[in-house]
Amino acid sequence: MKTSAHIIVSGLVQGVGFRWFVEREAKTLGLTGFVRNLYSGEVEVKAEGERGLIEELIASLKVGNRMSNVVDVKISWTEFENKYKNFQIRI
Repeated sequence: MKTSAHIIVSGLVQGVGFRWFVEREAKTLGLTGFVRNLYSGEVEVKAEGERGLIEELIASLKVGNRMSNVVDVKISWTEFENKYKNFQIRI
Protein backbone atom coordinates (compact mmCIF):
# COMPACT_ATOMS: atom_id res chain seq x y z
CA MET A 1 0.00 0.00 0.00
CA LYS A 2 1.31 3.44 -0.89
CA THR A 3 1.87 5.92 1.90
CA SER A 4 3.84 9.01 2.80
CA ALA A 5 6.44 9.61 5.49
CA HIS A 6 7.80 12.84 6.94
CA ILE A 7 11.23 12.12 8.41
CA ILE A 8 13.59 14.29 10.47
CA VAL A 9 17.18 13.07 10.80
CA SER A 10 19.44 14.58 13.46
CA GLY A 11 23.13 14.27 14.23
CA LEU A 12 26.08 15.13 12.00
CA VAL A 13 24.03 15.14 8.80
CA GLN A 14 24.88 18.47 7.15
CA GLY A 15 28.05 19.20 5.21
CA VAL A 16 28.83 15.50 4.82
CA GLY A 17 27.01 14.55 1.59
CA PHE A 18 23.99 13.19 3.45
CA ARG A 19 21.38 14.74 1.13
CA TRP A 20 23.04 13.18 -1.93
CA PHE A 21 23.13 9.85 -0.09
CA VAL A 22 19.39 10.12 0.69
CA GLU A 23 18.58 11.10 -2.90
CA ARG A 24 20.50 8.12 -4.30
CA GLU A 25 18.88 5.66 -1.87
CA ALA A 26 15.36 6.99 -2.51
CA LYS A 27 15.77 6.93 -6.30
CA THR A 28 17.14 3.39 -6.16
CA LEU A 29 13.99 2.36 -4.27
CA GLY A 30 11.72 4.19 -6.73
CA LEU A 31 10.40 6.63 -4.12
CA THR A 32 9.30 10.20 -4.76
CA GLY A 33 9.64 13.27 -2.55
CA PHE A 34 12.50 15.46 -1.41
CA VAL A 35 15.35 15.95 1.05
CA ARG A 36 16.59 19.28 2.42
CA ASN A 37 18.70 20.78 5.18
CA LEU A 38 16.93 22.60 8.01
CA TYR A 39 18.29 25.63 9.85
CA SER A 40 18.24 23.52 13.04
CA GLY A 41 21.08 21.38 11.64
CA GLU A 42 18.72 18.48 10.93
CA VAL A 43 17.74 17.02 7.57
CA GLU A 44 14.11 16.74 6.48
CA VAL A 45 12.93 13.96 4.19
CA LYS A 46 9.49 13.58 2.63
CA ALA A 47 9.09 10.22 0.93
CA GLU A 48 6.14 8.69 -0.92
CA GLY A 49 5.72 5.16 -2.20
CA GLU A 50 5.17 1.63 -0.96
CA ARG A 51 5.46 1.43 2.83
CA GLY A 52 7.97 -1.42 2.70
CA LEU A 53 10.25 0.60 0.41
CA ILE A 54 10.02 3.65 2.67
CA GLU A 55 10.94 1.40 5.60
CA GLU A 56 14.03 0.31 3.63
CA LEU A 57 14.94 3.97 3.14
CA ILE A 58 14.48 4.62 6.86
CA ALA A 59 16.81 1.71 7.68
CA SER A 60 19.45 3.31 5.41
CA LEU A 61 18.90 6.73 7.00
CA LYS A 62 19.52 5.28 10.47
CA VAL A 63 22.93 4.03 9.31
CA GLY A 64 23.79 7.07 7.17
CA ASN A 65 26.75 7.48 4.87
CA ARG A 66 30.43 7.18 5.80
CA MET A 67 30.86 10.81 6.82
CA SER A 68 27.62 11.22 8.78
CA ASN A 69 26.78 10.35 12.38
CA VAL A 70 23.03 9.84 12.70
CA VAL A 71 21.77 10.32 16.26
CA ASP A 72 17.99 10.16 15.79
CA VAL A 73 15.38 9.54 13.10
CA LYS A 74 11.81 10.72 13.74
CA ILE A 75 9.07 9.43 11.44
CA SER A 76 5.50 10.62 10.94
CA TRP A 77 3.36 8.48 8.63
CA THR A 78 0.65 10.24 6.62
CA GLU A 79 -1.74 9.42 3.81
CA PHE A 80 -0.35 9.01 0.31
CA GLU A 81 -0.76 12.32 -1.53
CA ASN A 82 0.92 11.59 -4.88
CA LYS A 83 2.44 15.10 -4.77
CA TYR A 84 5.85 14.39 -6.31
CA LYS A 85 6.97 13.20 -9.74
CA ASN A 86 10.50 12.28 -8.66
CA PHE A 87 12.88 12.52 -5.70
CA GLN A 88 15.01 15.63 -5.46
CA ILE A 89 17.31 17.66 -3.27
CA ARG A 90 15.77 20.96 -2.23
CA ILE A 91 17.78 23.98 -1.20
